[in-house]
Amino acid sequence: MTSVPMPIPSRTQYVLDAIKHRILTGVLTPGQALVETELAAQFGVSKTPVREALKTLAGTGLVVMSQYKGVTVRMVDADMAREVYDVRLLLEPEALKRAVRRGASLDAARDALTRAADATDTAERSLANRDFHRALYLPCGNPLLGRMLDEVRDQAALVSAVAWAASPSWEREAGEHQEILRLALAGDADGAARALHSHIASFVDRAFPQAADQEGQE
Repeated sequence: MTSVPMPIPSRTQYVLDAIKHRILTGVLTPGQALVETELAAQFGVSKTPVREALKTLAGTGLVVMSQYKGVTVRMVDADMAREVYDVRLLLEPEALKRAVRRGASLDAARDALTRAADATDTAERSLANRDFHRALYLPCGNPLLGRMLDEVRDQAALVSAVAWAASPSWEREAGEHQEILRLALAGDADGAARALHSHIASFVDRAFPQAADQEGQE
């Protein structure tokens, strides 16, 4: 008998969404301590929803819980970037290829690119780009594949946020996004998948060259 997951209480969900947004937009930076009492005061809630939200974020890989250091935003380094982007490189181009071959609608991806182009700040642009990638892989026809990519989505966004803070490259990436979508809308499944693979690989190579160096040595 399959168990049904219990819904997250509304206050916990509110705190969860707010903390995640702050992490993914760089307001809370890698290594920063997340103190339950301070967060509870900021959000006007008790410590319980904060504690539950932090546990959920630890499960998605955005925060780290330590017996000695407490809860901190996850640090991003070359190893972490490589692990996350390896998964994306293996799964995301294949998901897009399947979405194109089955003639899935990519209207959501087009809308996300428009929002990214119209964004007035890095946070808004980052969230729109994140939606763009999800809109490419979600209609692949395999819900499990979509869920697997969703599991690394937050960590990939954290890598992007750190990389952009050090060296903004969104204009180049915007052009790559346009080309990926153009190929997908033209029905070129293989071409779109290759362009997406190149886009993902080139980003981590630029942002974390140490990751590429390590892979070449293996």
